[in-house]
Amino acid sequence: MILIADSGSTKCDWIYIDEKGTELGLFKTMGLNPYFHDEKVVSETLRSNPDLMKIVNEVEYIYFYGAGASTPHLCSIIERGIKEVFNASKVTVDHDLVGAAYAVYQGAPSITCILGTGSNSCFFDGKEVTENVPALAYILGDEASGSWFGKQLLREYFYKQLPADLHEAFEKEFQMDKDMLVERVYNAPHANVYLASFMKFVGKFNDHPHVVNWVKDGIRTFIRIHVHCYENYKEVETHFIGSIGHYFKPCLEAVCAEEGVNLGVIDRKPIYGLAKYHVNYVIPQLQKL
Repeated sequence: MILIADSGSTKCDWIYIDEKGTELGLFKTMGLNPYFHDEKVVSETLRSNPDLMKIVNEVEYIYFYGAGASTPHLCSIIERGIKEVFNASKVTVDHDLVGAAYAVYQGAPSITCILGTGSNSCFFDGKEVTENVPALAYILGDEASGSWFGKQLLREYFYKQLPADLHEAFEKEFQMDKDMLVERVYNAPHANVYLASFMKFVGKFNDHPHVVNWVKDGIRTFIRIHVHCYENYKEVETHFIGSIGHYFKPCLEAVCAEEGVNLGVIDRKPIYGLAKYHVNYVIPQLQKL
């Protein structure tokens, strides 16, 4: 039995399958990011989920793909936390970018992009995942991500640059002052998740001309940095994982057409694609062992 996890900074989806790919369970926990969470938080999060605890003794293999799991040291934090709970399972931890590439793999080389709380891109040739441009996280990078647009919204609100209807709607919903914002962004943990949380508000106005311009500008910036960096981007498909591409699909389609990008799959939740990839490519290898 195999347990697969797809973790962003905000939430983590877990799917439990057998060797034929039959879904035996689908679970959710908070996102587990080794930049922000140590192995104790990982193990406590797993133990707090009763559905996961029911299958502790049944899981043979665990494949965890997560935001922040980008080096052996960071991966080991997640691995140790999982092993404290699933001590009889074989655990593999890798970057969420690798998981995203696997989830949308169509059998041909392609570019895969994540547009969620953060953003990133990679090229997958069917064997190896390569990254031409690094992700610089929410302070320096994360173009077109939830945290990127959250910053845009907050800046324009406090600078009084929002259209009157957006300003009034924001004020009514949040009643926020500058001191509250500074405390939450600069002194409290998980500022990236906090900033991305404002996408719920932005999503209510996804057809507002001002918001449409924001989103198109953000996606355009992302594509010029994180897609055009691959020399063959016009020849291969570019897939998008995450809620931004899903909820703002018309903006994504328009900008990709303008920028010469061959748009492929748009998938909000990669967990089912990950399960399919493991059935097609991973389980056959395990069965040979």
